[in-house]
Amino acid sequence: MNGTNSKTISYAPGQLAFPQPFELGWSRYFYPASLFLAAAATLFFIILLKSKTTVDYSFEPVLFIYSIFVTSFQLSRVATATFYKKTLHKVMQSEAVSDSMAIADYWEPEVTFVIPCKNEEKDIAHTVKRCFEADYPKDKLQVIVINDGSTDNTYAVLKDLQNELKGLEIIHFEKNRGKRQAMAEGMRQAKGEIIVQLDSDSYIEPSTFRNLIYPFWRSDIGAVCAHADPQNADKNILTRMQAAYYFMSFRILKAAESTFLSVFCCSGCASAYRKSAVFAIIDEWENEKFLGLPVTWGDDRALTSWVLKQGYKTLYLDPAYVQAYTIIPEKFKQLIKQQSRWKKSWIANAFITGRFIWKKQPFVSLFYFFPLIAISFLTPLMAVRALIYIPIRYGIFPFYHIFGILLITALITVFYRYVAPKNKYWPYLFLWSLLNLFVLSFLMIWAALRIQNRGWGTR
Repeated sequence: MNGTNSKTISYAPGQLAFPQPFELGWSRYFYPASLFLAAAATLFFIILLKSKTTVDYSFEPVLFIYSIFVTSFQLSRVATATFYKKTLHKVMQSEAVSDSMAIADYWEPEVTFVIPCKNEEKDIAHTVKRCFEADYPKDKLQVIVINDGSTDNTYAVLKDLQNELKGLEIIHFEKNRGKRQAMAEGMRQAKGEIIVQLDSDSYIEPSTFRNLIYPFWRSDIGAVCAHADPQNADKNILTRMQAAYYFMSFRILKAAESTFLSVFCCSGCASAYRKSAVFAIIDEWENEKFLGLPVTWGDDRALTSWVLKQGYKTLYLDPAYVQAYTIIPEKFKQLIKQQSRWKKSWIANAFITGRFIWKKQPFVSLFYFFPLIAISFLTPLMAVRALIYIPIRYGIFPFYHIFGILLITALITVFYRYVAPKNKYWPYLFLWSLLNLFVLSFLMIWAALRIQNRGWGTR
């Protein structure tokens, strides 16, 4: 549960059980109010610290304005995330709950797992077995695995599993076609009303699976993203840093987006989609191009965008509802390749989504999406200016700029600790912030320069 203070309310015997936050009167407003006041109090000092790099604010006005902009935006995301539970409660609890027939009594649509894989002989068996263990009627589950031209023993492992697990369906590509094509083929073969897309090295905790499906009782929900944590978090310091980042990324950043029912990337680790929403755009999504070439990465972000474009809402479920696990890079070289691929997908998707989001969701686009794009592209340029240009040109070490970033991280960590007091990875969020500042932020420039290289890379 990651330490979430909650109780369980059962809506129907043997059916759905949803954790809900304790209602403690005025005290439920105390923490958000305290966080807001703390943010307001520290905002001024963070801006001063980050801008102090320039000695005089008029000396580097661009960096000063950028500091105000990015700091305010980051704190606004934390503030927005404090309202996540309120939005989630409205989605997960229907008016029908108090009626003689609750939605839980009849909402059990057929579900199809779609799992694309390539050269995953070590992990694919565990992923597939977990699907068959899901807490859901077995006659309403379909599991499809797409072997995308594997050159190891993945296909042999799948054939053995097919003999062991009744109902497992395999789609075999002799030659590699790409993850997006594999996903599309699996979705076309899906019989379920809801499609659950899993990475080949990920799985959903079986006891929490039913909660992933439940939000689709609302006809306006097009996709639901499960909370994912690394399976191999304790492997080394690099994986611990990623574990802290994953939790922050899901429980704070995606939670902030979910407050407006506009999660912009339902993670490929573990997400569910309404089949009708996918089938309406599957051809366009499968054959999507950017700068004249097929897009071979960012399939999850792109699919979410196409769902949003149709007017559907997207939701994130925290670990109190759904818990998924995935395997993360254990070596620095693998991490760099993964992050470069993700940044390429972000660049392409920023332009593609930007064409329609301002029409569909004006408020979210104006105060969240477009500011996020601006910060994503400005950050590496400002990092070059603060960490390289100013020290070389004026001999000023960027101590205050670095300390200001760590102070922002500290404020984010306060919220991190509040929502997950038992999560042990929070100290590594500071190391991740430094890694992002000195290394990962510059990958955006590298990704932009190599945007026409559509190779997948490896983990």
